[in-house]
Formats: sequence, structure tokens, C-alpha cells
Amino acid sequence: MSSPFSMAGRRALITGASLSIGRSLALGFAEHGAAVALHYSRAADEAFGQPDAAHKALAEVKARGVSACLVEADLSLEGSGRDTVEKAVAGLGGVDILVVCASVQTRAPFLEVTGEQIERQFRINFRATVELLQAALPAMKERGWGRVLALGSINQTKPEPELSIYAALKSAQHNLCINLARQYAPFNVMINNLSPGLVETERNRWRRQDAGDWKKIQVAAAPFLARAAQPDEMVGAALLLCSDAASYIAGIDLMVTGAAHLSR
Repeated sequence: MSSPFSMAGRRALITGASLSIGRSLALGFAEHGAAVALHYSRAADEAFGQPDAAHKALAEVKARGVSACLVEADLSLEGSGRDTVEKAVAGLGGVDILVVCASVQTRAPFLEVTGEQIERQFRINFRATVELLQAALPAMKERGWGRVLALGSINQTKPEPELSIYAALKSAQHNLCINLARQYAPFNVMINNLSPGLVETERNRWRRQDAGDWKKIQVAAAPFLARAAQPDEMVGAALLLCSDAASYIAGIDLMVTGAAHLSR
């Protein structure tokens, strides 16, 4: 294990890789030698006012001297998870590492959550995860090496009232990871969960318009450090769980929250 965090020769598929945490992971993996398939949603990037985000991220990944490709897919559509894996395999020649990062959330009081909002979150935050795993795991098992990292949330243990459905689905995803980790660890396919706390992302940019309000949000969400994390601060934990360094790590939930999950 002279270079336990090296990803040279590995091929990684990262969903939601055009912006925020997914983009940081794509660049971090590329810097450590991985070829990367960057999944993105064109509609989502356009909604964030970043229509060129995927192509910019692709160029930055390739600038690290590795192979890379884009996979555009709307994960709310049935079968899109399997299609995403198939396109990544076609682009890279295989998938050794799967990072499930793409997700959506709807903020609303529980009694006001609509059926449409529940269904969309379920499709993207859970059903697509199942499809991605069903498509990627067989080849990992056959090769005798694989890493799966699901991006969870501090909401698994400290759910926000206005994120009831999102929090519940993140808990379901974590449960799925535990179940599958037991089944696939014997084949050197390590499945783990990484749960960030408050991170500055495109999704919460609207909350940062007022500096005073944002400071209050940060202190409330991360009382010990009194700040939000940057997307790049998730890279180290992801490298640990997606490299040979994780050869004896399976079924964990790594809380990257600045200790916020320990607050009362």
C-alpha cells in the first residue's frame, strides 16, 4: 500500500458531477489518477443558471491528464440509472467506482408536501440509486474489486422539519448501503455512505443572498465551527472510501459535518 489513495487505472462514475460536491469529487478523483464519467442533468444545470457547467467540469477533469466523458440523464425517468451506467461503461470501458451524488430536495412543511414532490424526490433520490447499483454491482463482483459511495446527509440523524421526505429517503438509501455492504464485501466490493452537513452548493445559493441571514444559518447548522463546508472538503473522505485505502471498510456512514451531528 505504497499509494493507498491512488486511483490510477480505476474508472469512476459520479452522478451529479457538473456542480458543487459532485464536481469537486470528479476533480479530486482525476487528480489521483481515475478516469471519470461525469453524469449531469442539463435541465438542472440550466435551472441553476449554469448551462455550460458539465462541459467546463469535463475540461477541468481532462486537464488532469485522465480520460473522461459526459453522461447526460434525467434520473427521474425510469431506467435512467441503468442507462447512465451503460453509457459510462461505453465511455470508459468499465466502472470500478460508483458515486451516487445527484439528489433533489423540496423544502415544505410536512402537511403541505404534495404527491408530485414526493414522487420526484423518490425517483431521483432512491429509485435511481437502486437502478445504478443493480447495473454497476455485477461487474464489480466479477472483477473482485469495486467501490460504491452514496452521498447521504446529516438529515439522516438530524432531520430538518421542512425536509421530511428528503431526510427519510436519505435514511432509506443508507439502509440499502448497509444491506448491500454485507453481501458484497466478501468480493472486495466495498459499499459505504458519506453524510455531509451544511455545504455551500448551488442548491443553497439562494440562502446566501443576505450575508447576515446566511451567518445565522451556518451557526445554527454547524454550531462548533460556525461555518458551512466547501465542496472540496468532501474530497478527502471520498478518496478514503473509494480507493484501496478502504480495503477493510464497508457499511459505514462517515459523517463529514464539522461535528454538527453531535450537537443537541
